[in-house]
Amino acid sequence: MPRPTCPRRVARPPACDYFKPRGVPMTALEEVTLSVDELEALRLADLEGLYQEAAAERLGVSRTTFGRIVGSARHKVAEALVLGKALSISGGAVAWSQDRQFVCDAGGHRWSLPLGSGRPEACPGCGSQAFHRVDGGPRGAERPAP
Repeated sequence: MPRPTCPRRVARPPACDYFKPRGVPMTALEEVTLSVDELEALRLADLEGLYQEAAAERLGVSRTTFGRIVGSARHKVAEALVLGKALSISGGAVAWSQDRQFVCDAGGHRWSLPLGSGRPEACPGCGSQAFHRVDGGPRGAERPAP
């Protein structure tokens, strides 16, 4: 009997949960299902550009498990794109993270910090102090005065 999957830490629910090729009726499409934790692995590795060790820590899994998750996600996305299949995003053992998301106004860098860690001093990417919170938190408390 396999060991139960521990919930993976995911920053936020997906903005969209379904993608399909344009001009093809839904009834004519095959579907590939990408789990929410696989989408988060793609976001961490490919969008944020984190190394597997750092991304695995954010997801709450080992580096080897992260490698398997992101490999599976990339295969599913490639299958949907190359073979013209619909991509559905759902399922997976996830726990929504309590991280706060920030974006740098000067360089566009994005980063996150755990809830309760205090306001960052500067952007870790460029050192600018012109940044704001983007995760829907109390913006007035997080946005620097002009």
